[in-house]
Amino acid sequence: MGIPAWIWFVIAAVALVAGLALLAADRAKEGSRNRERMRWAELRGWQFVEEDERLPRQWSNGAIGYFGAQLAVNVVAGSTFTSDGRRPVFIFDIETEGQIPAVVVAVRCNRVHETPLEMWLSSVPFQRQDMPEMLGPIGQRYAFADDSEGARKVITQELVDAADSLGGDVGVAWLENEWVLASVAPNAGPSRLERLLRDLGEIADIVDPFDEEYDNAPTPGRHWQTETPDDIEPQA
Repeated sequence: MGIPAWIWFVIAAVALVAGLALLAADRAKEGSRNRERMRWAELRGWQFVEEDERLPRQWSNGAIGYFGAQLAVNVVAGSTFTSDGRRPVFIFDIETEGQIPAVVVAVRCNRVHETPLEMWLSSVPFQRQDMPEMLGPIGQRYAFADDSEGARKVITQELVDAADSLGGDVGVAWLENEWVLASVAPNAGPSRLERLLRDLGEIADIVDPFDEEYDNAPTPGRHWQTETPDDIEPQA
């Protein structure tokens, strides 16, 4: 004896309602994150945009490559003070296939890092296509870089200690181009992001001490420096 058609109808209806409820919850969560990030930016005197498809293209390593970031959303741009002076910063959610797997925090250095370096927590399944060479454990993390000799010049005990202090919710921290970046869990709120900014600022001071020729102008990214109506010039 087969299952009556009305039972299948009920099952389908329940599944539809559950799916719509999950979608509504996701949208409510995203709206809450958007408003919270916007208020935080306003309090700091920083700039906020809802999305920027070009921003993630500045990087290819770390969480950007691991998650295949397609879009930056809830983007905050500004500058923050470190012990060596003021540095431009970005904070944004990365979006992949409509999902937000992580928040990325980026602090700009003066010099371009000659050797991209990734520092992954050992508890994270960090393997991906085109993964750099694993150099081995450094403190609580594993180091990855294609130029092992260049990377070992950067990996000092001071850097290892600073990376260890980032916290267990920071899956990866990395150096790429002129930036120090890290990814944290997507539910991280402003207070957590503030602490991570300070910690990344310390790492930036370690790998890129200021000199007298440094220009303190808060220009946080190459494409955000263009003077088009769609771009934003962050405030100090």
